[in-house]
Amino acid sequence: MVYKDLPLSRTFTLTSRVLLIPQAAMIAKVLLIAALAAVSLALPYRAPAYGYEEKYAPQPFDFGYETNDHYGTTTFRKENGDGHGRVQGSYGYKDLNGIERVVEYVADEHGYRADIKTNEPGTESQNPANVLLHASPVVVDAPKAYAAPRPLYQAPRYAAPAYPKY
Repeated sequence: MVYKDLPLSRTFTLTSRVLLIPQAAMIAKVLLIAALAAVSLALPYRAPAYGYEEKYAPQPFDFGYETNDHYGTTTFRKENGDGHGRVQGSYGYKDLNGIERVVEYVADEHGYRADIKTNEPGTESQNPANVLLHASPVVVDAPKAYAAPRPLYQAPRYAAPAYPKY
């Protein structure tokens, strides 16, 4: 076949090949049916399931630690549990200046209860939200008033120079 032998209304050009319109229509129908089949057979996306969370019965435990840093602060924690969900323990710190806070707590079927002992400045004994707070702040003296530095000795006084008159 030669291009000039075919009527223009009956040809379809695709990458320098000549196809008849009925063949192109058939290929388009097959591609359309394949696309519809792919869409209809596609499964909806389901997020991967990583399994269920296993429930473990509480185990009795007892642990603690104490640390000292290079600033002179000591921190500690001690905690134990009885294996039935009741936990009690304490944690706290003491710094180089003597500021100290110790929290003793119990967590059981009645909730979390804490007893705090501190000597931090600005605290007072209050008992908010089921917490006992025993404050004994350190009394810090007010800083001395600033004064400009004064010389430790009397500055020498010199008489003005006197020049002879000629």
